Amino acid sequence: MTTTSLKIAFLPLTDAAVLVAARERGFAQEEGIALDLIRTTSWATLRDRLVYGQVQAAHMLAPLAVAVTLGLSQQPASIAAPYKLNVNGNMLVMACDFARALEPNLASRLGDPLGTAHDLAAAIGLWRRKPVIGVVHRFSSHAIMLRYWLASAGVDPDRDVVLRVLPPSLTVEAMRAGEIDGFIAGEPWGSAAVEAGLAEAVAIGERIWQRGVEKVLAFRTTWMEENPDVVDRLLRALVRAAAWCDDPAHHQDLAQLLSQQDYVDQPADLIARALSGAIIARAGEAPIAQPDFMLFAREATPFPWRSQALWIYSQLVRWGMVDHDPASVAKAAAVFRPDIFRRALADSDVAIPGASMKVEGALGLPLAVGSRRGELTLGPDRFFDGRMFDPDRIEEFLAGFAPQR
Repeated sequence: MTTTSLKIAFLPLTDAAVLVAARERGFAQEEGIALDLIRTTSWATLRDRLVYGQVQAAHMLAPLAVAVTLGLSQQPASIAAPYKLNVNGNMLVMACDFARALEPNLASRLGDPLGTAHDLAAAIGLWRRKPVIGVVHRFSSHAIMLRYWLASAGVDPDRDVVLRVLPPSLTVEAMRAGEIDGFIAGEPWGSAAVEAGLAEAVAIGERIWQRGVEKVLAFRTTWMEENPDVVDRLLRALVRAAAWCDDPAHHQDLAQLLSQQDYVDQPADLIARALSGAIIARAGEAPIAQPDFMLFAREATPFPWRSQALWIYSQLVRWGMVDHDPASVAKAAAVFRPDIFRRALADSDVAIPGASMKVEGALGLPLAVGSRRGELTLGPDRFFDGRMFDPDRIEEFLAGFAPQR
């Protein structure tokens, strides 16, 4: 087998784990792929590296892939995402002084996101200024979830708070300098702010949307279509790497890998918190068990449901970032490519969903579903407010939200 070199851009985040494991544990090499992982500081730079061909693929925010395709982030460029690298894994932290106005019982605070949203809405009026909350990109899963969550308590994210964009790796220093009052980002940066005594955990993505879409493996669509064999081999390697990452027996080894300077460059014990779901919400306190804090493989995590791309699209419409029309719906849905995922894994024993879309938010308990081969169970995917998103009824879903202004 001829070895193919691939450059993949990534940001220093725990959810780059599958790419790192594919390279460091030999899964990519066994498929004849030499991975060159390009560490990048900001999502804007990563986007440009992919769009302008400096790399062949990228560890990308799922909403950014949709936004680039719709021309919201720059000139339109068709992006394809045939693989999800993880679900969930982000956390909102706020300054300790601000958090004193919230529910003091940390388990209750994280376990009741709707109540905590209302507590935060009340705390906004008591704070010394309009709270400044860091987000890693306008088109990040975290920013979209934050908007959705704040609005549930009547907070207008464009009026009542200031959302400031900054790279994940600069969030902790921005808090230390007093430039922001909190931030929402992928791990380990929330845990780093908590460990430094700068912040407390206020909400976690997994409780806002269980199994909420996070990062994807993104290609330029033309490159992906011109290199089917390479894409298939890479996806097969990533599926095996993801299973390795999800195994609790490997979490300490994985944390050590990610802690290296070339990758996340943070202490392994901080990185291990998200992997094991042992979340420390306040410095010095005992961990709170969140076993589904971040998933890589189980419950068909890598499968790119087109309904999730359309949920992202619905939120872009909701906040006036894109006009709703049939052409935009089609473009957004086409970013996620379950057909490529199925092609790559066709000869494997991986259980693959038979459908490409589902009603998001409908599962309160694990559910066995139809699969081409093997047994497949999907985990709970509820939204914290109990809403459900039917991708065939986008207008009805959007009509259910009260106008913010």
